[in-house]
Amino acid sequence: MKANDKNLVITRVLNAPKELVWEVWTDEKHIPNWWGPKGLHTIVKEHDFRVGGRWEYVMIDEKGNEYPAVGIFKEIVKYKKLTSTDDFTEEFRAKTNVDLPRVMLFSMLLEDEGGKTKLTLTYEHASAEDKQKHINMGVEQGWNSMLDKAEEYLKTKIAMRANLKTNNMARTVTYLNFPGTTEEAFNFYKSIFKTEFSGKGIQRLGEVPAHEGMPELSAEDKKLILHIELPIVGGHILMATDAPESMGFKLVTGNNMHISMEPESREETKRLFDALSAGGKVDMELQDMFFGAYFGSCTDKYGINWMVNFSTK
Repeated sequence: MKANDKNLVITRVLNAPKELVWEVWTDEKHIPNWWGPKGLHTIVKEHDFRVGGRWEYVMIDEKGNEYPAVGIFKEIVKYKKLTSTDDFTEEFRAKTNVDLPRVMLFSMLLEDEGGKTKLTLTYEHASAEDKQKHINMGVEQGWNSMLDKAEEYLKTKIAMRANLKTNNMARTVTYLNFPGTTEEAFNFYKSIFKTEFSGKGIQRLGEVPAHEGMPELSAEDKKLILHIELPIVGGHILMATDAPESMGFKLVTGNNMHISMEPESREETKRLFDALSAGGKVDMELQDMFFGAYFGSCTDKYGINWMVNFSTK
């Protein structure tokens, strides 16, 4: 922590992508899981997340004592910066005998660090004296404790997302097709990038529940890869499936790679698909699929292959 003039600056590198850090910080359903130093729990009384909106979080200790903080959101730059006022409520000030500092502005800045996130917190005080009061209250120890809790919570969220993408946070991945050599190829990539398969691990065609119109699979085809995911560099994900000739596929260089997008909403999925396929070629109409997704694929008018995939589970 740096303490110069009227500002306090606290930094931490979190082992999570900045999009997830932003979600955990700004979505009110996550805040009670980490806000407040260890030993305290937090109630969100108000969270009007917009410029000019008011927030009020109440930290409660083991004896039931309440420590309410309140502010107004001043600046919101998605995935990058959040600025608000930050102070104790006037009611709390009136009933405490402690000479509490005045905080004029509080800002959070997120910067990508190769898949991790550099978090910079800046407190701007009304005076250098207020800054010193804040230091004397233990603001550094309090934030270190809060960020420890945040890191543990982020680990939980990452683990859940690795097992199953349970939220609609947008992301873009590279999707590959192989003529029956997906498992061999991904074990090769795994040895290079020294990462582990994410998602549900290796899913095979034989695990697909039978449905109307599904062709009968041979014993060999049932062993082929339905879906596999592997993180590589900077948090980017490779995904793949087998597309063998025995099932009617004909792969050539150029049609075996797609840019795959997972938008935040069904509406955005349709907008992107319609815009990208205009003047191009629709390979699979956008529709609800048996695997729990609103999915479509197309080739745009410049010959680039795209997939859009919105989870409906």
